[in-house]
Amino acid sequence: MITRFSTLYVGHIELERCGFAGMPADDRRYPNQRLAEVFETSAMMARACDELGYETLWLAEHHFQHEGYEVIPNIPLLAVDLAHRTKRVKIGCAFNVVPTWHPLRLAEDYATADILSKGRVVFGIGRGYHTREVETFGNPMLDAEANRELFEEQVEIILKAFREESFSYQGKHYVIPPEVAYRGYQLREITLVPRPVHAVEVWQPIVSGSTRGLDFMARHGIKGVISATAEQFVDRWFRDYQAAAQQHGRALQLGENLILGFRMAIAENQAKAMDLARPYFEEHAKFMGPLGMLRYGEELVSAVAARQAQKPTAASLENGVRNRAWLCDTPDNIIAYLKEVERKYPALDHVMIAWALGTPRHLMIEQLGRFARDVMPAFAGRR
Repeated sequence: MITRFSTLYVGHIELERCGFAGMPADDRRYPNQRLAEVFETSAMMARACDELGYETLWLAEHHFQHEGYEVIPNIPLLAVDLAHRTKRVKIGCAFNVVPTWHPLRLAEDYATADILSKGRVVFGIGRGYHTREVETFGNPMLDAEANRELFEEQVEIILKAFREESFSYQGKHYVIPPEVAYRGYQLREITLVPRPVHAVEVWQPIVSGSTRGLDFMARHGIKGVISATAEQFVDRWFRDYQAAAQQHGRALQLGENLILGFRMAIAENQAKAMDLARPYFEEHAKFMGPLGMLRYGEELVSAVAARQAQKPTAASLENGVRNRAWLCDTPDNIIAYLKEVERKYPALDHVMIAWALGTPRHLMIEQLGRFARDVMPAFAGRR
């Protein structure tokens, strides 16, 4: 039963001339004053979510994007500020790009945010998909196998730091602690100070549905987010995630420990909703296509798995709507579809809505309000 609703704001500023006929993505460059607008937008989104009954405002971490598309470099730091501006909404990390961090620094920052926000920050992890940010921080992105190997080792360290009073770790990339003398004794273990004081849920995006990725998540009890993905892959990955958990001794109901996300536009009819979404859909495809991150159909998902660049025009809004990666419709039709999803995945309790890169602040907040007013009350069990 769907009981929880969240939203995702990836940290874009308001962009002019959006769409395939607008400004080329690589021609966008904004002064620092404009890029800093993302923090006021984050505060306005957080206050709206707090007042409208959303459980979580998810934010994305990215670096060096002078184009203005994804401009939040440190989610735990921003989350502390937003928690002090709001009363109840949680702030989710969707996702901390782990290969841009030392794992213990990320664990420390999250633990500090957990304490200062009184448990209102949700931990999330990802491998990254921008070569510019990961490689600039000195870690691999072009080499996908090296990136995954590093990420897995980093996550194992973070989880030990969260879960154990003191620990040591020896791997290919890290020896923690180093074998050095300290205050007259040999260092053998180390303690994260502070550690989180609230239970830590760990969330990770499911982007290609690989067997290795799902097995890693299941082995460590990591929960999954599938967002803006064609529904045939949603169904396959929901079942593969359940099977991976079973192999590690955890019997999950179909949809349990998962979030299903959609990009969305609500209007009086489907045509108006698609007109509302189209320029921002095209801007999103224009930026994300060359990064290989569109998942609206079979061909696109195959390219994601192969880490291949996609032509932006290979994705159409019609395709995204048809395959249910996008919900562009009336409130009644969106309710009807989510009720179908509820019947299909009986243990799914969490739905996340989002908008494309470039969607103006006022439109995101208006749509948040409309969804809260016209869709959320149809789900009587919602928290």
